[in-house]
Amino acid sequence: MNSNIKVGRIVGALFLTLMIAYSIGAFVLIDPVLSGTDYLSGISTHRTRIMLGVVLELVNGFAYIGIAVLVFPLLKTYSETLALAYLAFRIVEFVMQIISDLSPLLLTSLSEFSAISASTDPSSLHYLGSQILALRHWANEMVFLNYALGAIIFYYWLFETNLVPRFLATWGLVAAPLILANVLLEIFGYKEVVLFGLIMGLNEIALGIWLLVKGFRSEVMMPPTGQI
Repeated sequence: MNSNIKVGRIVGALFLTLMIAYSIGAFVLIDPVLSGTDYLSGISTHRTRIMLGVVLELVNGFAYIGIAVLVFPLLKTYSETLALAYLAFRIVEFVMQIISDLSPLLLTSLSEFSAISASTDPSSLHYLGSQILALRHWANEMVFLNYALGAIIFYYWLFETNLVPRFLATWGLVAAPLILANVLLEIFGYKEVVLFGLIMGLNEIALGIWLLVKGFRSEVMMPPTGQI
C-alpha cells in the first residue's frame, strides 16, 4: 500500500480522535463545572469527572502533535520553511494546552483545601480561583491562536499539493482564518462567533473521515521549484 495512503489514514484517525476527545473533555466534562457560580464546590463534587476531562484534553493534544510529526516529512518535501513553522505552531499549541489543563487540576487542589480549612477567608480562595480560571482562559486563547496559524499552513499545503479533494482544502482555508478572527475578537474583548468554530469543527470531521477511508493521494502536485 502506498505510504501516503497509510500516513493519511493515520492522520484521519487522529483528527477524529482529537475532535471527540476535546469535545467530550472540554465541552461536556470540564467547562460546565467551571462555568458554575460555585465552581469550587462543584469541582470537589465532580473530581473524577474533572480528571477524566483533563485526560481527554491531553489526548487531544497528543493527537495533534502526532499529526504534526506524521505530516512533517511530507510537508518538508514541499517546503522546509512551512514544515518547520507548522511543527513550531503545533508544539507551542501543545505547551499552551498543558498550561490550560493545569488549571482544573489546580482548582481541584484549591477546592480540597477550602473544604478542610475552615480558617481560610473564602473571598481569598475565590479570588485565587478566579485567577486560575483566567489562566485557563488565556492559555486556551493561545491554543487556538497557534492552532489557527498552523491550520492555515496545513490547508494551504493540502490545497497546493492536491493530497485531498480541493473542496476540503478550500473549506479549511476559509475556516482557519475564521478561528483566528474569533481569537482576536476574544482578545480585544468582543464576543466570539460560535458559527466560526462550528465551520472548522465540521471541516476536521469531514477531513478525518475522508483521510481514514482514502488516505492522502499518491500523486502529489509540487511547486515548480520544489521549495518555497
